[in-house]
Amino acid sequence: MPAVTGNTVKVHYTGKLTNGEQFDSSEGKDPLEFKLGSGMVVPGFDKAVLGMEIGETKTVTIPCQEAYGEHTEDMTVDIPRTEFPADFTANPGEQLLITLGDGNQIPVTITKIDDEIVRLDANHKLAGKDLVFTITLVEIVS
Repeated sequence: MPAVTGNTVKVHYTGKLTNGEQFDSSEGKDPLEFKLGSGMVVPGFDKAVLGMEIGETKTVTIPCQEAYGEHTEDMTVDIPRTEFPADFTANPGEQLLITLGDGNQIPVTITKIDDEIVRLDANHKLAGKDLVFTITLVEIVS
């Protein structure tokens, strides 16, 4: 019986960039459990699992538009250095959690820091990248 929208499924997966660099895997962990069509995973991953049978393994390339989207400059902002405490120390590549006006927090990455500005990027770290997943359907829970 193939997996269909609305099923809760368990999968094992390995995620790599197109250059072969691995960024995530369920290896050595419990399988990932999610409901197909619920938005719990990126659209391309969801689409890849649809129609799979228990025990089936497939490798798919998910274009960035069906993963974390394009990297957009609109998600990057320069904050004057004076907005940060005098003892603030950080380096490009480090992540911070920013609290929005509504109380929600979003992760941002520092991409530049100097005497004048701190540049923050709220794009997902995998935005703009095509992703290659090897997926094995372990179980259809319901």
